[in-house]
Amino acid sequence: MTQVYIYDTTLRDGTQREGISLSLEDKLKITKKLDEFGVHYIEGGWPGSNPKDAEYFRRAMAMGLKNAKITAFGSTRRKDSTCAEDANLKALMEAETPAVTLVGKSWDLHVEDVLNTTMEENLAMIADSVKYCKEHGREVIYDAEH
Repeated sequence: MTQVYIYDTTLRDGTQREGISLSLEDKLKITKKLDEFGVHYIEGGWPGSNPKDAEYFRRAMAMGLKNAKITAFGSTRRKDSTCAEDANLKALMEAETPAVTLVGKSWDLHVEDVLNTTMEENLAMIADSVKYCKEHGREVIYDAEH
């Protein structure tokens, strides 16, 4: 039988609606409930984006969750930089979560017009970022953004 894993994005994607703002305590309460529900992965947010998210990761990692792994969300390395010097990847590692979710572009229009790079460089950015996170002991989930 195939194992199905539940990945919840409430704490990041769920807060992108106008008028929604979760406090740190709200995020921790939701984390506890999602863990009790049996969710396998809880995407905690984007480390380094604000002090609340940095504190969330520190406190969530100390909660002793029974079912869920906390994941930190962030993008692949930037073009013309290495993973070791990329501020986003540094923030992902500093969150000290067992898993990270890397978002990267998958549509050639966005690769060329938004990232202003080639398809080949985009694939290198993705591969380098996944390798870097794996080398730092993280489980990696890749989010292929349109």
